[in-house]
Amino acid sequence: MPKRKNTFSSWPRRLAQRAVHAGWAWVQRTGSVTADHPGRFRFGAMGTGTRLAFPLGTIFGEPWIRIGSHCIVGEQVTLTAGLMPGLDLGPEPILRIGDGVVLGRGSHVIADTTVTIGSDCYFGPYVYVTSTNHSYDDPHEPIGKQWPRMEPVEIGPGCWIGTGAVILPGARVGRNVVVAAGAVVRGEVPDHCVVAGAPARVVRRWTPDEGWQPPLRTPPPVPLPDDVTPDQLRALSRLDEESVARLAELDQAELDQAGAPRLAEMEPGA
Repeated sequence: MPKRKNTFSSWPRRLAQRAVHAGWAWVQRTGSVTADHPGRFRFGAMGTGTRLAFPLGTIFGEPWIRIGSHCIVGEQVTLTAGLMPGLDLGPEPILRIGDGVVLGRGSHVIADTTVTIGSDCYFGPYVYVTSTNHSYDDPHEPIGKQWPRMEPVEIGPGCWIGTGAVILPGARVGRNVVVAAGAVVRGEVPDHCVVAGAPARVVRRWTPDEGWQPPLRTPPPVPLPDDVTPDQLRALSRLDEESVARLAELDQAELDQAGAPRLAEMEPGA
């Protein structure tokens, strides 16, 4: 026999659950870092509308980190400048992040030497960007004890970096590049292309003369009409499938009614 559920005993649990969720939401809001509320961090620059979500990842060398405006830095994102905290890295910034950049949850940007991320780049979760790599020249010395190699990294504006991608030292990624999930990028990547694999290679590229080669397999998305308002979009998002189907039928009926007179005008002798 199944035990009868005690409705009254569930109320304390529900109240506790709501309290925990509300408390955690307050902690997330209060713990996030912005230009107006930087907490203990003193970044070289942080633009308007930028927010580092709480809980934060590892952050140090922030005087040599410059973040543009309207950036979103997800939870547990690591941003570091220099090999370790407490170093004097000189007068110039080491890590530059442009305007409108999104860094997904758990991503790492390790700038032991200069790393530049252009404006309007979008990173999926757990992307790893580093300007430092281990060396193994001496076969008798543990690799972790050998001095690492450092090379600047540059990611051009408008790029999309997929989940789990790795950008290695010396990488130069062009403008509006798609880096596939899990790709390992090194060296030069041209503008307007898609790279995938480990090591990453160009699998599709756009040129003014030929367009996308190989051709895209799906049609481009249809942009929203200019006269659509945010309130209308919110109303549409609340509709269920049945309501959407009814609206589609109404739209088709209106098209049919509007098209009938035009068809009549096109008939011979009309």
